[in-house]
Amino acid sequence: MIEKVLKAYGLDYNTCEVEPFGNGLINKTWKVSGNGGQYILQKVNTKVFQYPKLIAENTLLIKHYLDSVAPKYLFIAPLKTVDEAFIFEENGDVFRLFSFVADSFTIDTVTNAEQAYQAAKQFGKFSRVLEAFNPHSLNVTIPNFHNLSLRKEQFFKALKNANLQRLKTADREIELVNKYLWIAERFDEIFLGNVLKTRVIHHDTKINNVLLNVNTGVGLGVIDLDTVMPGYFISDVGDMMRTYLSPVNEEETVLDKIKVRSDVFLAIYKGYMEEMRRSLTNTEKELFIYSGQFMIYMQAIRFLTDYLNGDIYYPVLHAEHNLMRAKNQLILLMEYMKSVENFEKLIEDYESELKLSKPIVIE
Repeated sequence: MIEKVLKAYGLDYNTCEVEPFGNGLINKTWKVSGNGGQYILQKVNTKVFQYPKLIAENTLLIKHYLDSVAPKYLFIAPLKTVDEAFIFEENGDVFRLFSFVADSFTIDTVTNAEQAYQAAKQFGKFSRVLEAFNPHSLNVTIPNFHNLSLRKEQFFKALKNANLQRLKTADREIELVNKYLWIAERFDEIFLGNVLKTRVIHHDTKINNVLLNVNTGVGLGVIDLDTVMPGYFISDVGDMMRTYLSPVNEEETVLDKIKVRSDVFLAIYKGYMEEMRRSLTNTEKELFIYSGQFMIYMQAIRFLTDYLNGDIYYPVLHAEHNLMRAKNQLILLMEYMKSVENFEKLIEDYESELKLSKPIVIE
């Protein structure tokens, strides 16, 4: 199949080196070297993204806009096939090809605050350069992806339908989800009150979706644009909080390793606000810390709901895999809650320093 895909893009399989690339869980990815260039080839997971043409349409709309208003911005759009198509389809399989960005690399884990700063700056820049672009012109590639109101409803439905053994085993986690139910209730108020500006949002701000310069570590741009669609800034900031703050991810089973790093929080704030300070409304700025509560809580609910439903969505390796993921995220949420007062102080001190550092203009 790969040979046929490469041929569709005018590449000769026999003169190319094809090797697996990255460790993404959704799409299969390869690096292709040959024919005088380097490329990234992806097979789209059509179980998750059922309408890949919608993704291609979104990418092209954004590319055309950026070409006119920010031509120097690094935007990784798919390449055309020899038939002028932006995806290649064969027997239900969907592929796309991108140019490989020279001198770039990605990482899977945030090991220091500088990495978090560079990533936050790039995700903030992505939304900033698209601020004047109409987000409602984009297709919704995953409906209700970050709709916490829906996730709450799904959780309560799962409680009614789950078998007694799973309910008993997850008793502590169910109690914690109910304890922090106010996070979902606050989202209800935000959503129904229409208090946040709809923006072009990436929706998947894991650290491995940022390209870094191999020599300097400076951020170059963002990749994996499948989930780019209309949304709220709390999705992007919240996902950075969820995936950057702790030195371990949601698969960690040694729960004592789950910590919240204050220096990483401040780095996220600095990087994102350097790009979005003038764009965010006062209401959005007030919800910056809430964004982490929102995203961590939502992911905990999703894992726990899937466990109660019998593991029908997330792949699992054992019977309590999703329950362990939920435990992990609930501990992260509790650690985050303990840090809120410190986060507020970090932001206050940083903003005060910024004001003091501004030059005094004498008229």
